[in-house]
Amino acid sequence: MAQVSLQKITRQFGNVSAVENVTFEVPDRAFWVLVGPSGCGKSTLLRTIAGLETITRGELYIGNKLVNDVPARQRDVAMVFQNYALYPHLSVADNLAFGLKMRRENRSQIASRVREVARSLDIEHLLLRKPKQLSGGQQQRVALGRAIARQPQVFLLDEPLSNLDTQLRDDTRAELKQLHQRVGITTIYVTHDQVEAMTLADRIVVLNNGRVQQIGTPQAIYANPLNMMVAGFLGNPPMNILPATYDDGRAILGKNQSIPLNSTLKHRLQQIQGKKFELGIRPEHITLERSQLEDGDNCLILEVDLLEPLGRETLIKAIAPESNLRLNLLTDAYWQGKKGDRLTVRFDPEKLFIFDSNSGMAL
Repeated sequence: MAQVSLQKITRQFGNVSAVENVTFEVPDRAFWVLVGPSGCGKSTLLRTIAGLETITRGELYIGNKLVNDVPARQRDVAMVFQNYALYPHLSVADNLAFGLKMRRENRSQIASRVREVARSLDIEHLLLRKPKQLSGGQQQRVALGRAIARQPQVFLLDEPLSNLDTQLRDDTRAELKQLHQRVGITTIYVTHDQVEAMTLADRIVVLNNGRVQQIGTPQAIYANPLNMMVAGFLGNPPMNILPATYDDGRAILGKNQSIPLNSTLKHRLQQIQGKKFELGIRPEHITLERSQLEDGDNCLILEVDLLEPLGRETLIKAIAPESNLRLNLLTDAYWQGKKGDRLTVRFDPEKLFIFDSNSGMAL
């Protein structure tokens, strides 16, 4: 096992930068997740670490060794792809043993290692089958097992669960986390699924347009996003981002509605009296009031546009009358309502976020 250090890594294709000036260090035995929207550069970055893409600028270290010019086969990393890439003519046992045979390990060691890995992944009963005789989840375990059997320094996973159905993806995700806890191989995992990122990662690296937006623990990034991109990407449903104007301690929303801000936000906004900013609030931090309140000016009046029952709760997509404001909020599963109903909602003043309208950065 080894740490992975990226120092100002850039990967260009012609005049286009897929990855630009990326710097971070993954500690030994850690599990880091690269997450971001499609086209953000996360898979390119993973392939660069693997040696499948060349580095345009910057330095890449695996352990204490500079590997910029080291071929992929000599980097001692194992990569699992989205499509599994199993050899269809080989049995499960032979697929698991393939990397060890390429290293010319002796037969007894190979057999012992294959049994050990198959036992840890609960695929011992599948060793004689061919890949076409396996389910998607079983093929995924074999692909993982083939990588683990090599005992690489670094484990690279490129959206390995995206081909699985929802229930199997949840089960395999849990197994993958338990497996890492047992094996302890330094792991870098790529996904566009924020749930996978939040549940698996020791640290998350949020990418957008080839650049790092924020690095931190899942909860730290969720609670303190550095900009609107991070705030809107992590969270399901995503954070509501509303255009607002600051006026004497209040956020003016739409044409004629406003909410009060706490002292911390007032202090941050005191220099922009009368100017625009972006107000963020997560759906779970909006309270649906059951009746019109006397201090209604501290609330917002909304109209139901769409209801999405989610089982244990209901997602309400609402609009503010006579304005273009649209926002999501969550309420209990038994709430009775319909399109066109008027709602009174209150924002939790301690859960508000404010962002610069131009740069998108948190204020």
